[in-house]
Amino acid sequence: MSQGPPRSQFTQSVLAVDNARKQRRTRLLAGLAGLLALVLCAGGWMLWAAADDSEAGDQGAKAVQQAPDAIRDTVETAPSSPVGHLAVDYQEKGFAERFGRDASVRAPGTWATDRTLVRGVGGTLKGFAFGTSKEVWSTELGGPVCGTTRHVTADGRTAVLFQEPTKAPDDDKPKKDDDKKKGDKKGDKKDKKGSKKPKGKKHDKKRDDKNKKKGKGKKDRADAPAPAPCTRLALVDLDTGKKLWQVTLPDAEDASPTSTNVTMTRGTVTVAWSRGSVAYDMKGGRRLWQDTRPSVCGNAGLAGGNALLALRACGADADRTYRVQRLDPRTGKALWTYGVASGVQRVHLVSSEPAVVAVAVRGTGVDKLLALDDLGAYRSTVDMPEGRYIDDCFTARFGTVETCDAIVAERDRLFLATEPKDPEVNRIVSFDLATGKVVRKFDSRGRGTMYPLELSGGKLLAFRGSADGVAPDAVVSLDPESGRETPFLLFSVPDGAGPVKPGETDVLVEGGRVFIAPKELRAEPGEDAAGAAYGALGVEGA
Repeated sequence: MSQGPPRSQFTQSVLAVDNARKQRRTRLLAGLAGLLALVLCAGGWMLWAAADDSEAGDQGAKAVQQAPDAIRDTVETAPSSPVGHLAVDYQEKGFAERFGRDASVRAPGTWATDRTLVRGVGGTLKGFAFGTSKEVWSTELGGPVCGTTRHVTADGRTAVLFQEPTKAPDDDKPKKDDDKKKGDKKGDKKDKKGSKKPKGKKHDKKRDDKNKKKGKGKKDRADAPAPAPCTRLALVDLDTGKKLWQVTLPDAEDASPTSTNVTMTRGTVTVAWSRGSVAYDMKGGRRLWQDTRPSVCGNAGLAGGNALLALRACGADADRTYRVQRLDPRTGKALWTYGVASGVQRVHLVSSEPAVVAVAVRGTGVDKLLALDDLGAYRSTVDMPEGRYIDDCFTARFGTVETCDAIVAERDRLFLATEPKDPEVNRIVSFDLATGKVVRKFDSRGRGTMYPLELSGGKLLAFRGSADGVAPDAVVSLDPESGRETPFLLFSVPDGAGPVKPGETDVLVEGGRVFIAPKELRAEPGEDAAGAAYGALGVEGA
């Protein structure tokens, strides 16, 4: 095992909460009297809201100002009132009319800035302003989105992978015989390059006529999965929808949508697929390095954020082994390498800093979580007995790395949600990453199933569904030290949005707002022939 760089600095959130904790200790005694008064005056669920008078202080902690190209690390401020008000209500109108009543369209990618909510739908990115639900911009990528990263820069940029544009030969116009022949030659040439474009114009015309009757056009057909490699990368300004730069991945004809991932770390955008990886400078898209040489160890993915981890798969089938490496983002050189024990069937990168790896030993589900230190040395193991915890690492519909939506790790702690004992009862368990042992348990107490979202300002933000459809859904704030629970925002998720589950729904907290977005769009049930699909819900406090 090679030795790496000195231990990394704390993240912005950790720096902020350390300062907040010092302030909290000095005011603890003075705050007890005020806390007691609040509790005595409160009633109903408002008693729950006043359970922790120190919450506003911690959530109001300000993070150290970040560089524009740093990965955004917001310290969330709790709204003055936890009662949620509508900020965004995005519905894809006419969905059933265009795609069919039983159709589904991929919607990978949900991002938010201080001003805009952005959704990826098929081959389109759409931006929505807060307060009016107005679509303020729409950007056509030219091919279906096939890879996204949850990371956003401090100034509101993110990277998106999409498939090669799939241009049909004048679908909406009948072709003359001479034009058909020319089109066939062009199509044959593209087929050799891997476009896999169907031949036979008679077949295409029938298909086009059928699509016309359903109201489908070029734009809608581009939203459907296409048999094209995932080779286009763009950096997008989330507030304007502008593509700041766009490149084609080198030697990536075998980059399939299911095995290619994109991630970011400060100043760098990286992409990995089975036989290659490449990095670009975030400022202008200049290529920094590439590794597209055939090797016994293929790329299984990259995890970004405050550090860059690479997962290498070596060998094949029963003899396959895995290595985890920390890379220098600007050069691609390995700073350290950790060899995962032989016999492990599957490996997933959960987090880059702290380095946390999910492994499957006995089957296809996660058996253990391995924590590594900043030098790549083994730190601890968190056991995950079958059926005890929610495991969605290997079931993600989009992307292959950084998709364990029910696991949150930061610094010295890790949080897991247990599988519900009944539909509304479960708990979130925190572990010490230095030892792998349980530290604290947060019970849902029958109010609705909970799962963790993120750590912010030292508090764990978690989603809690409604237990009966009458009580509100909520994002709650959990204090890992005291065990106290406080509502962050209370709201109701529309039936059309579907059940909020890890791996199936994006749940974001950004700028004091909460956003709920399904990863696949489907027409809402009802008699409306156009059949709108629910795209996203955004709520904010008073």
